[in-house]
Amino acid sequence: MQPNKSHLSRQMVVVSLFWRTFFLLAALLMGSMLAWLATLRALDFTPRAIQTAQQIASQVNLSRAALMHVDAIARVSLIKTMADTEGVRIVPREPKDQFLPFDSDALSERVAEELKSILGPATVVARSVNSINGLWVGFDINGDANWLQLDRERFNPGSNKTWLIWLLTIGGLSLTGAALIARLINRPLKQLSFATSRVREGDFDASHLDERGVTGEVREVNIGFNRMAQKLAKIEQDRVVMLAGISHDLRTPLARLRLETEMSVADDDARDHMVADIEQLDAIIDKFLDYARPGHAKLNPVSLNEVLESSLYAVLEYEDMRIQLNIDEPLMVLADEVELGRVIANLLENARRYGKSPDTGIAVVDIAAKARDDWVLLKVRDHGQGVNPEQLSSLSKPFFRGDTARTEATGAGLGLSIVDKAIQRMGGEFELTNTTSGGLAAHIKLQRAK
Repeated sequence: MQPNKSHLSRQMVVVSLFWRTFFLLAALLMGSMLAWLATLRALDFTPRAIQTAQQIASQVNLSRAALMHVDAIARVSLIKTMADTEGVRIVPREPKDQFLPFDSDALSERVAEELKSILGPATVVARSVNSINGLWVGFDINGDANWLQLDRERFNPGSNKTWLIWLLTIGGLSLTGAALIARLINRPLKQLSFATSRVREGDFDASHLDERGVTGEVREVNIGFNRMAQKLAKIEQDRVVMLAGISHDLRTPLARLRLETEMSVADDDARDHMVADIEQLDAIIDKFLDYARPGHAKLNPVSLNEVLESSLYAVLEYEDMRIQLNIDEPLMVLADEVELGRVIANLLENARRYGKSPDTGIAVVDIAAKARDDWVLLKVRDHGQGVNPEQLSSLSKPFFRGDTARTEATGAGLGLSIVDKAIQRMGGEFELTNTTSGGLAAHIKLQRAK
């Protein structure tokens, strides 16, 4: 069946629960991290810049005051002592000095602004003077220009690279945590989805969920699902047993009734009609038995050509049916040979009953098969009147018979249901469509045996 394009486009944009949860958690964590960073900058950036500028200004003012109140001889000793003990150098500022402006990051610029507001607008802040790195502050002592050099280790704001490393580290840890949380949330739902698909396929044994879940809600859902699956399995088993039992129990009285009819009814015409009715009832019982078969099939490599030849051999002598077979190569499929033969037989019988041409009264059936990648595509079509498009999806339902079938129906309405169920047991796909030239076509997709 070709899916509707609009439906396909909707499926393509569907995001799994894991990724949706992951993206939501990641967005929440990243948003929280950015908000935390903005808060940190607001609460720490300005106070830190002001505090650093005040400390540097205090160093400058203390050095200026100390040098202004000592004589020239003691000044040299004081400058040497400050350099040795405090790591503070004071050197004359020459016009030819070459200096590089202070760092351009936001914190450094704010410190420089605060220093100029405290020490005066003529204050110069540099990160290098005459190729000597440090924290340099230009100031005046009684009209003489000087440089005060401080160790940069006393003022070492985090660089952009440091912030980037921390952001990437925190972001990576946040995303990892989001993935783990999303996986923990998604795993029980994924297990429930898998178990649901197993129940839908009739595999109740593989649908059991763990009833020792960590959270109470998940444990209650798993327990409820397991109990539901157990009841469904029991209902299915009871249905199979009931259908098989009824069909089996009817066989004996039907056989006895046929024997008594043939022996006691003198009128040949009446006897033939009664025997035909009994044979029809017996065929209906066979349909019930086929429909009640277990939902698993053992798959083996099977020659599709041989199965078709065997199935066609039984209908070659029918005067109201013509078969046209079109297979150019030997095809091997993974299937149950008996099941596959039953599928072909049901399709041929359905075409013979309901696919006859209105003009000739003969059912012309075309059978074609070809390999495509890992699959074998089998098509069985008749040239009858087809089926109402609204009823196509219901033809493979048990006991359903369309408008065309109602006038001539003598079966139980299980033929196409048996075909659909058997194809599913063999891991294939089954679909019914109306052909453009008239008639009903059955499309079967089976696994290709390598």
